[in-house]
Amino acid sequence: MKAELDCVPCFVRQVLQAARMVSSDVSVHEQMVREMLPWIAEMDFNQPPPVFAQHVYRRLRDLTGVADPYQSVKVQLNRMATRVSSRYRKRLANADDPISTAVKLSIAGNVIDLGASESVTEKDVTRSVDEVLAHPIGGDQERFKRAVAQARRILYLADNAGEIVFDRLLIETLGPQKATVAVRGAAVINDATMADATAAGLHEICPVIDNGSDAPGTLLDDCSASFRRRFAEADLIIAKGQGNFESLSHHPANLFFLFKVKCPVVASHARLPLGTHALLHFHP
Repeated sequence: MKAELDCVPCFVRQVLQAARMVSSDVSVHEQMVREMLPWIAEMDFNQPPPVFAQHVYRRLRDLTGVADPYQSVKVQLNRMATRVSSRYRKRLANADDPISTAVKLSIAGNVIDLGASESVTEKDVTRSVDEVLAHPIGGDQERFKRAVAQARRILYLADNAGEIVFDRLLIETLGPQKATVAVRGAAVINDATMADATAAGLHEICPVIDNGSDAPGTLLDDCSASFRRRFAEADLIIAKGQGNFESLSHHPANLFFLFKVKCPVVASHARLPLGTHALLHFHP
């Protein structure tokens, strides 16, 4: 999906938030905003939003020399998510429909998104989990279950640090023996990298790879050849988060997107109300 004018305020907020994350120097904040505003004016709105975020965070790394502005925050998010998710493991183990429950827990974890919010607390995550568990989600869960049962090679595209802890619950339920988890190839916002997958213990249950890209989504042309081969070989792809939806919703693969609808542009493209917890299937 392409970016739209409604994305611009979010872009500016992300620039300022990221600059403040790495420096208390107001001049750095001003420089980042001044550099980005002309670029926004010239940006190609036919490109998906993750292209813009990739540009912003590359420039921020160059300007500050900080490879991962959100590193300490991601460590905290992983620890917080581990505490919260542990309180729901017993409920998942005793669930009448474990796949449905694990899907809901995974989608609930998508609230841990510093691209959409300036901060996420333990209370926010617990509220998200309780809300999702108490209500139906948008999408065809039975179709998802059939796809999982038929799949021999599942590629699971992770989204954010913290959230990836909840993804482990779903992967354990689906069958880690046929899953491979993919994370970002380099740090961007609070998106999950190999370090976050390790913190979640995913390497203990299934193969974990990175996609070779520093975009907060999956821009296939920007990903490594080895990742693209895994993508092509998978007979089921589970993609977490809005960034993956924004960058892959046009792709003719057997894709299920799991995310919370957090912005009007995505809501319009997905044809779902804001706030929906979604399990969407796309296939040619």
